[in-house]
Amino acid sequence: MRRRDERGSGTVFVTGALGVLLILTAAAIQLGAAAGAAHRARAAADLAALAGASALQQGGGDPCTRASEIVTRNGAHLQSCTLGAAESVRVRVGIDVPGRWPGVPRVAAAAARAGPSDIDTPSP
Repeated sequence: MRRRDERGSGTVFVTGALGVLLILTAAAIQLGAAAGAAHRARAAADLAALAGASALQQGGGDPCTRASEIVTRNGAHLQSCTLGAAESVRVRVGIDVPGRWPGVPRVAAAAARAGPSDIDTPSP
């Protein structure tokens, strides 16, 4: 009689296991999307800082405007752009992370700096 009392328990177990697997898969996809957005934000920040520093050093217009153009072309938004000492440019860039998951930021942000060193180094 004991076997009859346990009929259907395998179905409940498999259904629960599939639910857990579905949640873990969704979490992995969301973390992958966040990692991809972070990589794109770093690339956009690097390119924008280089373009801004190049515009500043070559006199090709406003460096922050040039940096903003590059950021927009990379699907991001410019959070800040500042000019540093010695013709350097610092930018902060953000890209929206698709989807929502608890604990995952909604915006992947990155910062970059390009230009000559801010620190005077003695020559040998």
